[in-house]
Amino acid sequence: MDDRSPSGRAPGCGSLRCGLALLLHFCNVSMMSQRACLSLTMVAMVNGTGPQGPPNTSTPEPLDDIKNPVYNWSPQTQGVILSSVTYGMLLTQVPVGYLSGIYPVKNMVGSALLLSSLLSLLLPLAAGAGESAAIACRVAQGLSQGTMLVAQHTVWTKWAPPSERGRLTSLSLSGLMLGPSLALCVTGLICQSLGWPMVFYIFGAGGCALSLCWFLLFHDDPKGHPCISPGEKELIASSLVEQVGSAGKSVPIRAVLKSLPVWAISLGCFAFSWTNHIMFLYLPTFISSKLHVNVRENGLLSALPHLCCWLLGILAGHVSDGFLSRKMLSLLAVRKLFTALGLLLPAVFVVGLLYLGPGFHGTVTCLTLASATLGFCVTGIMINPLDIAPRYYGFLKGVTVLIGMTGGLISSTLAGIILNQDPEAAWSTIFLLMAAVNVSSLLFYLVFAAADVQAWAQEKQLTRL
Repeated sequence: MDDRSPSGRAPGCGSLRCGLALLLHFCNVSMMSQRACLSLTMVAMVNGTGPQGPPNTSTPEPLDDIKNPVYNWSPQTQGVILSSVTYGMLLTQVPVGYLSGIYPVKNMVGSALLLSSLLSLLLPLAAGAGESAAIACRVAQGLSQGTMLVAQHTVWTKWAPPSERGRLTSLSLSGLMLGPSLALCVTGLICQSLGWPMVFYIFGAGGCALSLCWFLLFHDDPKGHPCISPGEKELIASSLVEQVGSAGKSVPIRAVLKSLPVWAISLGCFAFSWTNHIMFLYLPTFISSKLHVNVRENGLLSALPHLCCWLLGILAGHVSDGFLSRKMLSLLAVRKLFTALGLLLPAVFVVGLLYLGPGFHGTVTCLTLASATLGFCVTGIMINPLDIAPRYYGFLKGVTVLIGMTGGLISSTLAGIILNQDPEAAWSTIFLLMAAVNVSSLLFYLVFAAADVQAWAQEKQLTRL
C-alpha cells in the first residue's frame, strides 16, 4: 500500500500515523472522562440522586447512603474541589514542555495516564476522608493529567507531515471534547443505578487498560516502529527533513518572553481555558438550577455541547488543511479565522443566553453552540505554536498552556465565589465576564499573531573560515 498522501487529501485510514492519532484520541477521551465526571457526580455527592422531577412521575428508589454517600459541601467548597485539578496541572506545564523534548514521550504519556487512572480509583475513598483529601487527590490527578496534556503535543513533531498537522492534531485533541460528552452521558445513569463512586471505578479501570495499550503500540520515532510501511516512513522523513528538534539545545527563554506572537497565543489560550472551564465544570450546575432536571437528564443535556464540540473540532481540522492545500488562505489567515470563530462565537451565544426567556429549547441551543464552537480553536491557537517554533514546540506549548490554565483556574474559582454570594444573579456576571475576556484576548491575537518560524526558533547556520 502506498502511504503517500497527495496534497489536499486526508491521510489514509490505514496509515499508522492515523491509527496512532486515533489511539491518542481515546487516551484523551479516558483522561477527560476522569476529569469531567466530577462536575456531574458533584450534584449527586451534595444532593443525592433521589427523584427531582414532578411528583406524578415514576422514579426509581434512591440508593442508600452507603452506596451513594452525600456530603455537606458549600458552593464555594465545591468550586475549590472542582478547580483543584487545575492547581496540579499548572505546576507541570513548563517543566513537562521542556522535558518532552528530551525524554521519551511514550513513557511520559503512558505513565501519566496510568497514574491519573489509579487516582480516579482512589477518589471515592478520598472524598469519604474529607474535603481536604478530595482536594489533594484531585491536585495529584492534575499533575498527571497536565503531564499528559503537554507531552502529547510533541508526538506530532516527528509523526505529522506539515500538510496533515491540522487533521492529525484535531483527531487526537478532539478526544478532549468527546471525553466530557461520554462521561456526562453515562455518569447520570451510573449515579442513579449503581451510585456515584462506581463512576470513578469504571473510568479509572478503563484508563488503566488504555495506558497498557499505549505502551504496547506507540513508538516515539517512526523509524523505530515495527509496523510502519516503508512508504509511510519515507513520506514522514522527507516532509520533516528541515525540521530540527530542541533536544540538547538551550531554550532562548528571553526571546520567547519578548515574542508578541507567543503572547498572542498565550492570551488566546487564557480566554479559551477561561470559557472552557466554565462550560466544562459549571454546565451541570447551571442546567440543574435553571432547568430543574434530575441527574440523569442533566448528564444527557450536559453531554450534548461536548459532543458537538468534538464533531466540530474534527471538521475544523479537515477544513483548515483543505484551505491550505488548495491555497485558498494563507497559514496565518487560517489560524486567525479559526481562532476568531472559536473565541467570538461562544461569547455571542452566552450573551444571547442572558436575553432569552426561561424556555427549555432556547437555553439548550445557546449552551450547546457556546460550548461547541470552542472546537474551532483546535486548528487556531492550539496548533499555532508548532508554526512559529517547531524546534521548541514542547516547551512553547507548556508556556502557553500554563497561561491558559491560569485563566481556567481563575474562572472556575471565581465562579464558585460568585455563586456562593449571589446565586440568583450570578450567571449574568459569570457569562458577561467570560465574553469580555474572550473578545479582548481575540483582539490582541488578531493584531500580533504570526504563523512563520520566528528568528529565535530558526537553526543558526555557522560558516567556517
